[in-house]
Amino acid sequence: MARAARTGPDRTGKQKNPHMFCVQCEKQDSVLIRVLQLLTSVCEDARLDSVLPAARKQRDGAELGCVVSSCPPRCTRVSAAQGNFSHSSFCSEGETRRPVGVSDCTSCDSPGSGDAHASERSAAARDASGPSGSSSPSYPALCLTTDTFTDTSAAMDRRVGNLLLLVLILTVRGHAADEDRDLEMCGVWKNSGTSLTMDVDVKTGCTGITISANTSTLSIRGSVTAKCKQSEVHDLKDPGSNFSSFCVFWEPLLDQLMVEVNKENFTLCKARELQPRCCTYLSAGLQTAASLQYGIINGSVRGDLLSPNVMEVYEFKGDTLDCKNYFCTKAVQKSRGANMIEDAVMRSAEVGRVYMPCVESTVIEMKEDFAGTNVTLFAPRGVSPASLPALHLPACLKREKNKTSKVVCSYYKNSSFFQTSSHRILEDVVGISVENEIIADLPEPVRITFRHMKTKSRKCVSWDTRTDNEVVWRETGCVTRALSAGETECCCNHLTYFAILVDLNPTRNVRHLEALTFITAVGCAISIASCAILFISLCRQRKLKNKSSLVHRGLVVALFLLLVLFVLTGTVANVASEGVCSVIGALLHYMLISVLCWMAVEVIHTFWMMYMVFNQTPNPWTWYLLGFGAPALPVIILGSIGGVYGQRMVNSDDDLTKPYRMCWMTNSKSALMAHFIINMGLLVAVVSSGIIMLVQVFRKIRNRDEWRRNRVAFLSIWGLSCLFGSTWALAFFTSEPSETVIFLFCIINSLQ
Repeated sequence: MARAARTGPDRTGKQKNPHMFCVQCEKQDSVLIRVLQLLTSVCEDARLDSVLPAARKQRDGAELGCVVSSCPPRCTRVSAAQGNFSHSSFCSEGETRRPVGVSDCTSCDSPGSGDAHASERSAAARDASGPSGSSSPSYPALCLTTDTFTDTSAAMDRRVGNLLLLVLILTVRGHAADEDRDLEMCGVWKNSGTSLTMDVDVKTGCTGITISANTSTLSIRGSVTAKCKQSEVHDLKDPGSNFSSFCVFWEPLLDQLMVEVNKENFTLCKARELQPRCCTYLSAGLQTAASLQYGIINGSVRGDLLSPNVMEVYEFKGDTLDCKNYFCTKAVQKSRGANMIEDAVMRSAEVGRVYMPCVESTVIEMKEDFAGTNVTLFAPRGVSPASLPALHLPACLKREKNKTSKVVCSYYKNSSFFQTSSHRILEDVVGISVENEIIADLPEPVRITFRHMKTKSRKCVSWDTRTDNEVVWRETGCVTRALSAGETECCCNHLTYFAILVDLNPTRNVRHLEALTFITAVGCAISIASCAILFISLCRQRKLKNKSSLVHRGLVVALFLLLVLFVLTGTVANVASEGVCSVIGALLHYMLISVLCWMAVEVIHTFWMMYMVFNQTPNPWTWYLLGFGAPALPVIILGSIGGVYGQRMVNSDDDLTKPYRMCWMTNSKSALMAHFIINMGLLVAVVSSGIIMLVQVFRKIRNRDEWRRNRVAFLSIWGLSCLFGSTWALAFFTSEPSETVIFLFCIINSLQ
């Protein structure tokens, strides 16, 4: 950065000797590399030795604390005598503001505002802005003013300088975490426009890289590669103007160096195998301004501006580190870190086993005669080869017959890349991808056999990174086949990441599910027909003005609708949408509560007839309000909560691939709580109160004359109530049921 002013009087008439610098701010959040480059330039003018990249080192002997303000600009003055600094209010163009206790702060953009060389800077900025119509955007200037030191005035204490530098590091440390190990340096090369060349001299080592430009040559020199050595001169196409855009790309993990000049690509170092150690953290070092106005304009790193001026040389210093370990550490922190790893393996030149600390990969070349293959995965350290998943890739995986393409099979033993809070997967995760292709709807599935600890609750799931940015495990496109208690085969028609999902709240698998389903269907069909016949019979009794028939009709209607919905719920769950299934589930729950309420009404009505024989019975519509109105309240409340009703699966213990689907209450915590409080609670209340009331009725009237006349009716209701109570009471014995209890419950309950 050029010095802007040397001497000049201040408002008091006293001679000052300030160094004033103007820095262009690219955006609100200054990134570490740009700010450190600013520090380097400022401190060099203050006759410091240097400020090393990323603020990791500071040479001894530094006597000036370099202060940087954030955008938008504030005027900052550092006093050498007092060793402090302060900020004024915002500097408007052409304004002069006086901070409290600090000398004048003058805008560096307006000529004549206390800056004798402002016009020189304005002219230099116009020269550096490029051709007309293509100038870089104008950014607000940041004025940094430091007083020079005299021999009689002691330099600022080194501790103050260190403290100010620490403040800077803390300000931008959040951005430092986002710095990538790769280098992407771009700019506009101002040249003569004819006979242009690119001079390349790249060697192994890690001393750094220099990018420079003059009238006719763009030079890239340095030692940053692990194995690549390249020394050559490339002739460049005539750009048709005096300005050529260019970018330099360095990927240390692949040992790959590429350059793009006016959309013409040059691969100076081709991608190799993944490097265990590499030269990375290439940070901006020394920058040299151009003397003849030919050089690099608007030099930037990953879009962060280094300098808007015409610069002849940019130097970047690097460090050597363990590339693979660093790459894995960064990938684990990303939501799509597995994609980063898979992409790096795919772009490397490796075939066969590719080892990284976080993943074992196998790269296979599918040539013209590819007819499918079984893939042998490699075991990470400490993992038995017998526990590894087995893969079979079908022949249909290769789409283009005349082209050789690569397929990468990755094995993750640590599932920290993919674990979510709502689902738990087993440790093994397999990722499969084909080079430059999206594979879906395969006619022959990919088969992955997982070997795991014995478990009954397991599902094959996949994470489709095309549709979900975050990890979401879905069963779509995969079929689960339980080969044994400790072995599961996943047959999937697409390529992505695959795993075995374990239910955090596993439901009990049911034995003989197919037989029980058949018995239920037959029993429900008989009950539906019986309800229809009984309803017709009760309607005839209505003409005889039998008050009991009204209550009986309510129970019959509720039971009829419950059975019809129960029969249809399996079909709806398999063909309808989730929304329709939720509605059917809510209706089924409503009818179940309604049946239980009508059972309670039957018991109360019977008790009223037998015990309060001389009292007037309640209005018949009161019974209908209890039987059909009251059940709507809990269903409406649960429906408003959401997630209570939906598809429910009952797994067969014989075949996990054929679960019974129905529209009912889901397995969510709120649904399970509602089931135990409402369903089971109401059932306990109905059965227990029915038994108590019937016993009291029997004790009250057994010695009366009415007993003989109403014995048949009473015993009929008693038997009916016992039948209801006994069938539903079997539900209390289904926590660990025997097969006899299950079949008995199914037969009696479907024929009630």
